[in-house]
Amino acid sequence: MESELKDMNSNPPSSKEERPLLKSESDLAAAIEELDKKFAPYARTDLYGTMGLGPFPMTEKIKLAVAMVTLVPLRFLLSMSLLLLYYLICRLFTLFSAPYRGAEEEEEEGGVVVQEDYAHMRGWKRTVIVSCGRFLSRVLLFVFGFYWIHETRLDRDSLMDPNPKTTSAEISQKGDAATEEPERPGAIVSNHVSYLDILYHMSASFPSFVAKRSVGKLPLVGLISKCLGCVYVQREAKSPDFKGVSGTVNERVREAHRNKSAPTIMLFPEGTTTNGDYLLTFKTGAFLAGTPVLPVILKYPYERFSVAWDTISGARHILFLLCQFVNHLEVIRLPVYYPSQEEKDDPKLYASNVRRLMATEGNLILSDLGLGDKRIYHATLNGNLSQTRDFHQKEE
Repeated sequence: MESELKDMNSNPPSSKEERPLLKSESDLAAAIEELDKKFAPYARTDLYGTMGLGPFPMTEKIKLAVAMVTLVPLRFLLSMSLLLLYYLICRLFTLFSAPYRGAEEEEEEGGVVVQEDYAHMRGWKRTVIVSCGRFLSRVLLFVFGFYWIHETRLDRDSLMDPNPKTTSAEISQKGDAATEEPERPGAIVSNHVSYLDILYHMSASFPSFVAKRSVGKLPLVGLISKCLGCVYVQREAKSPDFKGVSGTVNERVREAHRNKSAPTIMLFPEGTTTNGDYLLTFKTGAFLAGTPVLPVILKYPYERFSVAWDTISGARHILFLLCQFVNHLEVIRLPVYYPSQEEKDDPKLYASNVRRLMATEGNLILSDLGLGDKRIYHATLNGNLSQTRDFHQKEE
C-alpha cells in the first residue's frame, strides 16, 4: 500500500482536466470537493479532511497534542515489542526447519526464484506459531485501540430472504449447498480498507496473503510473512511456459480446498483500498479455481479519524491512529459461498455475484472505479495541494 501511494504521488497529472487552473483558494476548495464526488470511493470524509491535512478545530489540536506525549510513545513501544516477540518466536520454532519450496517464479533478469514459506510445516511447532500469531495479532489490535471487535456471523438461512436482484445461479448454489456435505473454502475474500485488515485476519484465521517480493526481505516482517505462507509477487513473466502469479494463487486456492492441513489463502479481490463505504469491481483471481470462498466484510465506524488508508501518507496515518484512544471494527462473516456450475464456468460471473452479495449484506455501495482512477485522483490532489502552497506563499 505504501509503495502504491508512492507510485501515485510520483506521477503528477499532466492534463488541464486533471489539474485545473485555479485563481483562488475558494476555487481550489470547490475543485477538491468536485474531485471527492467524482472519486467518492477514495475520498476521506472524516474530521481530518482530505489527505489528513485538516484544518483541525482547536479541541482536536489539543487532543492530538496530549495523545502525542502520552498514547503515542506507549503504543509505539508496545507494538514494536510485540512485533519483536513474535519474530523471536518464529525464529526459534523455524530454527532447525527447512522452508517449503513451492512454485517457481521468474525474475525480471531472467533468473528463477522459488517461493519459500513455513506455512506448510506440520506438528506442534506449526501449532505454536499459528496460536501465538493469532493471539499477538489480537493483542496488537488492542494496543491500537480496538478494545472490542463486534463480529456477526450470518447463517445460510438469513440469506434466503426473497431478493429481486438474486440470480438463479445464486438461488441454485444456496439450495445445493444446504444439501451437500460442506466443503472447505479455497480462499477467504474480503473488502480492503486498511493495513489493519491484515491484523484482523491474522487474529481470526492466520491465512496466507499476497505480498510484494520485497516484503519477504524486510527485517522482522520478512520471516513472519514466510510463517504466514505469503505468496510473493514480482510480476507476470513473459515466457509462455511460465504460469505467473495468477497461476500460483490458483494452485494455492485449489490446495487449500483439497487439503485441510494446507494454509488458507486470504485475497482482497478489489486490488486496492477504499474509504470503507464502497465495494470496487472484483478481480477474478480468487474465483478462477471454481472452489467455494468465505466472504468477510470489514467496517470501521468512526467519529473523528477514519482508519481507511486513502489519500494519506503512511506515517501520518499511523500517527493519527495511535493518537485515537478508541477505534472500532465491525466484522460480518457470511457463510461459505458455493458456486453453481455456471459460476464455475464463468469466473467473472462468480466474482460479480459474490461482490453483489457482500455489498447487500454489508450495506456497501457498488462502484466501477479501479486502481487507475485512484491514481488519477491522488495525482490531481497532489497537484492542487501544490497550488495551495503557492497561494499561501503569495499571501506571505
